[in-house]
Amino acid sequence: MSYYEITGGRPLCGTLAIHGAKNSVLPILAACLLVPGQSVIHNCPELSDVSATLDILRLLGCRADREGDAVVIDASAPNRSDIPECLMREMRSSVIFLGALLARLGVAELSYPGGCELGPRPIDLHLAALRALGADILEEQGALVCRRCREGLRGRELCLSIPSVGATENAMLAACGCPGVTTIVGAAREPEIVDLQGFLQALGARVTGAGTSTISIQGGAPLHPAEYRVMGDRIAAATYLCGAAAATGEVEVTGIAPETLTAVLACLEEAGCGVHTGPERIVLASSALLQGISPVRTAPYPGFPTDAQAILMAALAGGEGATLFVENMFDARYRHVDELRRMGADIQLAGRAAMVSGVGKLHGANLRSTDLRGGAALVVAALGAEGTTRVSELGHIRRGYQDLDRNLRALGADIREMP
Repeated sequence: MSYYEITGGRPLCGTLAIHGAKNSVLPILAACLLVPGQSVIHNCPELSDVSATLDILRLLGCRADREGDAVVIDASAPNRSDIPECLMREMRSSVIFLGALLARLGVAELSYPGGCELGPRPIDLHLAALRALGADILEEQGALVCRRCREGLRGRELCLSIPSVGATENAMLAACGCPGVTTIVGAAREPEIVDLQGFLQALGARVTGAGTSTISIQGGAPLHPAEYRVMGDRIAAATYLCGAAAATGEVEVTGIAPETLTAVLACLEEAGCGVHTGPERIVLASSALLQGISPVRTAPYPGFPTDAQAILMAALAGGEGATLFVENMFDARYRHVDELRRMGADIQLAGRAAMVSGVGKLHGANLRSTDLRGGAALVVAALGAEGTTRVSELGHIRRGYQDLDRNLRALGADIREMP
């Protein structure tokens, strides 16, 4: 089994272009199902989650080819609407095909999705939204069968009890195939939702309001294939910036909108880093131990992103001073803590709270990736640690990072993938 071997203590310096956003490209690829013909998605990262999504599209009868950083999806003639359990279990985001299949074919059959084990993430909101739009949904033995009801799909007002990103996306996709107006109240506001709206608009869909808590979709508009460029991955950018904060140095990331990382950048500045931004670029400079900061509470956008919690924690664990983290989004998002403790981190857990007391310097250890962002956090910690760290179970990391080791080497890190 391969692993990263990282010798810490080397400052990071240089410029890095950030790949396309994983959390944008997956629903955008599913949205290609909505329209017959050939769409082209640019800035599409080479990730295992993207590969799994392309496999699903091919299984459904679409052509899916990669050309450099672009993928070409031809959804002229999908010939099936069922996704087998083996593909569904590869990633949580596979549930996004429910809305797209329902809108295009009127039927979808799939099992409950897999992905990182971050605690219960029920899809009740997804199913409630689709039922409200006119879907009959049968749940039995871990499988879901969704069909248009006899009267057909119809736009209406949907009220989400929490701003679920996935439920918002599924409702947007399904609503494109519903005659009438669908209004999503309590919608998620994440930048990736805005990106999905951009692609749907490129297809000809009448969608407005993304980025606010109310999204409106005029269903039934004629759609056509389109070319679209995916936004930069804000969590990947946060990872490289936290790596530079932990290891010291000066790193510039490009292809990323700074306003999508406001909460993370504020924390890094408070910890003692210099942060400068410009159009599609962020520069971070770090020259001393990071300091403890005000409590970090994860929250829906524009709050602090749960996907960056472990990454920032790893950087602060090797600094000095104390920081309280409160994880409000998932029940099991501290699985990386035991691994950080192997490096000498002082982290005390109490339910959803984690008190991190900086120890001045972490030390190398043999570690195991626990999930996507937890694995990235271990790499961040290793960059600033003394000695050599080995991080195994890289499959988690490859779900969301393209060429993580190569990119870090380009910035001066001593990191190698070992067979």
